[in-house]
Amino acid sequence: MIKKLCKEYTSLSDEDIKRIEEIAATLSNVSELVMADIFIDCITKDGDAAIVVAEARPSNNRSLYKCSVVGELALHENEPAVMRTLKVGMTTRDLKAVTQENITVKQDVVPIKNDSGKVIGAFIMEKDITDNINKTKQIEMLSETTEQLTQTILSLTNDENIITDYLNDALIVFDANGVVVYRNSAAEDLYKEIGYEDDIIGMSFDNLTLSSHTFDDVIKRQSIFVSESDAGKYILQIKYIVAEDIKDILGLAVRLIVIIKDITEVKQKEKELILKSVAIKEIHHRVKNNLQTIASLLRLQARRTQDNFTKIALNESISRIMSIAVTHEMLAQNGVDDVDIKNVITRIVDGAEYYSTIPNNNINIKVLGDSIIIDSDKATSIGLVVNELIQNSFKHGFFRRDGGNIEVSIQKGRAYSTISVIDDGTGFDINLVEQGSLGLSIVKSIVKDKLHGNINIESSENGTKVIFDFLC
Repeated sequence: MIKKLCKEYTSLSDEDIKRIEEIAATLSNVSELVMADIFIDCITKDGDAAIVVAEARPSNNRSLYKCSVVGELALHENEPAVMRTLKVGMTTRDLKAVTQENITVKQDVVPIKNDSGKVIGAFIMEKDITDNINKTKQIEMLSETTEQLTQTILSLTNDENIITDYLNDALIVFDANGVVVYRNSAAEDLYKEIGYEDDIIGMSFDNLTLSSHTFDDVIKRQSIFVSESDAGKYILQIKYIVAEDIKDILGLAVRLIVIIKDITEVKQKEKELILKSVAIKEIHHRVKNNLQTIASLLRLQARRTQDNFTKIALNESISRIMSIAVTHEMLAQNGVDDVDIKNVITRIVDGAEYYSTIPNNNINIKVLGDSIIIDSDKATSIGLVVNELIQNSFKHGFFRRDGGNIEVSIQKGRAYSTISVIDDGTGFDINLVEQGSLGLSIVKSIVKDKLHGNINIESSENGTKVIFDFLC
């Protein structure tokens, strides 16, 4: 398994892989000794992630994992210690990470080096720190979960009352008459910021309300509800918790609890995201229009030329440009930088026959397989490759034939995904075509340099099969 994963996902030599296998053989003993989960990760071909190639778990059900993670990716944003050690070759200790099963741990990471001193892997030990994190987050959780907060407030004692002063949200308690009997320090600060000079304790709800709701309106609801309101420079989320019966808290009558959260920054970011989304749509729309304009100019030039070779070359360029335009058209519609590659390929297939230089009226093209969300750069590269492969099938597989079938299959993998373009044409001499084909040169260059993957081409009298992979 180690050798297979390293061959498929990394650039390690056979000697380096053997070294990894030797160390992996000791993992079980180390895991039992330290009673922790132990892993070996190796960096992927593109250098942006690591892949787990070996693991060992302690006995007595002390593992943090329910399932094996061998073959899974370790991403930089989740496991910075692993990527740091793999890239700089230094030991990293007690750095927080999030596992593939969304468990927060601390990692000790030691580099694995070959005889030349090159880092070829990372030896990782993980410790569970979930309990510690939960303790530090208890106060935050009080402000996030309304029901829990209500119960906590109603069961406070004099000694515990200090807890509420650590909440970021403003907390105000009203009695049955709508008078403030308690407020935390955040509430005091908030009301001073919006212009109240005196302490709000003893003030009535109707003099403090930051929305259009009166005390009677709120009490009639007999439930928990939330509203938003503007107060000066602030945008506030106001949560009302109505007690079913008058309850005692610190010797005071409680009828209503109000929690006020400052969401100004969140709302500002939402507006920024909307503006950016609109800007992204407009940029992609303009790129698409410019590409279509270039294609139109080339099409006009192709019609005017009398040289058949030049006409074919121009039409091939038009096909490539339009395959790129498809991605930008979809991005202009979505307003984000990610697209479903299956949708992109389907759109390219729809236009492939139209822009082909070879008549192909009876060729049936199917797009099958998984939907994969990828960024625009990869989508453009994959679109170019698939378009080129389909055009090659038209040109070499179905030349002087009445019809046939082409199947584009998408298979999502854990680290690398695969796309196959298969036709049932007459095939072609790979060596002969490769020597003079600009299209295949483009395909191989994109797969290797842009997608960091591999490509395999098989062709016979029964048809042609091209498979390439990419890091998803």
